[in-house]
Amino acid sequence: MKVERLAIPDVILVTPPRFSDNRGFFSETYNFDRMTEAGINLPFVQDNQSLSCEKGVVRGLHCQLAPYEQGKLVRVTRGAIWDVAVDARTGSPTYGQWVAAELSAENWSQLWVPPGFLHGFVTLEENTEVQYKCTSLYSKVSERAVIWNCPDLNIDWPIAEEEAILSDKDKIAPHFSAAKGWFSYEK
Repeated sequence: MKVERLAIPDVILVTPPRFSDNRGFFSETYNFDRMTEAGINLPFVQDNQSLSCEKGVVRGLHCQLAPYEQGKLVRVTRGAIWDVAVDARTGSPTYGQWVAAELSAENWSQLWVPPGFLHGFVTLEENTEVQYKCTSLYSKVSERAVIWNCPDLNIDWPIAEEEAILSDKDKIAPHFSAAKGWFSYEK
């Protein structure tokens, strides 16, 4: 398994190997021991899957507050996304900074987004399926969002604002300043 720490070292890009032959391929997409060695050592309690039918669907930026903070291990099984993690941990040396990676069915990479981070993505292809493992169960009362194109974050999205397809909820999400104090940083 290839492991790459991104510019925010707590965010990790992992790429499991694929073993191909004339029938197709086999891949072990999750192995507790290997993920622990890579620095991903929280238990997963929920799996989610989304299908975005159109290119340009933006989901996020989302998170959940304590005691339901979620770490997410995100992968794409069909299509492609540009996946973003924003450090929302007050006191962190990378607070307010973001990193991104392209995840696709072709490159087979997965992104570890730790608890205390905002997470979002934009689909780069039609009919994109995203699957992610979560370290905490969904909690409606704990969910929070920040507007995807917040000028305070200056995320370099690979899509024009007028092309973005958003949910009604994501269209009215607050700016990043609202996230101050949502999470604290612990070394």
